[in-house]
Amino acid sequence: MTYYCLIDFLALMVLLITNNDIVLRDVRVVRNCGQRLYRLFLFAVIAYYISDFIWAWLYNIGTYPMVLYVDTEVYFIFMALGTVLWSRFVIKYLRIKRAFARLLNIAAVLLFMLVIIATPLNRMWDIMFWFDMDGIYHTGSARDFIFIYQVVLLLVLSLYTLFIASHISTKQKKRNIAVGLSGIVMLVFVAVQIFFPTYPLYAISNMMGCCLLRTFVVEHERDEYRENLKITLAREREQFEEFKKVWRLAYKDALTGVKNKLAYAEKCAQIDSQINKGTLQGMAVAVMDLNDLKVINDTFGHDVGDEYIKSACRLICEIFKKSPVYRIGGDEFAVILEGNDYEHRDMLLKTFDMEIEKNLKRKAVVIAIGMAEYNPEQDDCYKQVFERADVKMYQHKQDLKKIA
Repeated sequence: MTYYCLIDFLALMVLLITNNDIVLRDVRVVRNCGQRLYRLFLFAVIAYYISDFIWAWLYNIGTYPMVLYVDTEVYFIFMALGTVLWSRFVIKYLRIKRAFARLLNIAAVLLFMLVIIATPLNRMWDIMFWFDMDGIYHTGSARDFIFIYQVVLLLVLSLYTLFIASHISTKQKKRNIAVGLSGIVMLVFVAVQIFFPTYPLYAISNMMGCCLLRTFVVEHERDEYRENLKITLAREREQFEEFKKVWRLAYKDALTGVKNKLAYAEKCAQIDSQINKGTLQGMAVAVMDLNDLKVINDTFGHDVGDEYIKSACRLICEIFKKSPVYRIGGDEFAVILEGNDYEHRDMLLKTFDMEIEKNLKRKAVVIAIGMAEYNPEQDDCYKQVFERADVKMYQHKQDLKKIA
């Protein structure tokens, strides 16, 4: 679920970057009622992102079930509130005719009231959502009805604005088209969210909708805003690329290019969570340690030592092609075997030993290895599996020194 939290975080950052002049502006200097409603809508979306981020984090760590349950209730409330404020903003901003505006207002308020009523009822009957004994999230018919209701509301409003756009002047036409397209984009993601309840599609819909609305909310002179938009988008792309680069570097070992200790710690926590839930099927860990690295560093220098480490890493990656390789220390590596590599672990270990035997003869890189398998009857956490593998690795290391 790490990607879920990342999407919520990025969506929040995009919203704050693109709308900082609206969010941080003194409400007394907001020019008109439409912008004030848009500002309230943004606050509702921010609250939704925060609650959604907390939901994904709590669901990922699998603890604090009561807090997770309450946060899910908050999630639905802010989701419905955002829909109400979005509808009111569109009605005011586009000056929709009174009769249709009243109908849309009533429909939006009914959605909010439905969530407010269903939330406490859900504590007695599982009509919106529930969590089973394993902490798995399940959805109810009321939740699906709420999403379908939103899709219909967004569809009606979007079709109406696009229809009106074909009968009005150019300036107002662009505004209607932008609002209509934002509604369609949002309803598509909301509709898909019905079938994928644990995907952050609603957050993406808000992010896309806010980006489209931004185009016409703040600036009234389109040509001037287009130039500002180019600068803003270029800055956002640059910041996003920089963020992705930093994100990759945070999990990548600079010397070898494999995953680093931070990525390893996260994987260990994930395995522990699976062990606690009883969902871990099959897993083995191979622990490796390079022989004679200190001698090489002292004799030939650290540059040669670094090349020795990289050569060892290439050999490990070549053997364990389908498993994540982690550099967990200066000369220590770990490989976590799951799936296909787990099924062929004995063959892979034998292949690795054969390569090391060849390297002993040709005075190439020598790596000690120890492998241990997860035993559900014996292991309460990943550390216990690692420690058995570590013991085997040190035994192998001593055997290699005797041979050398």
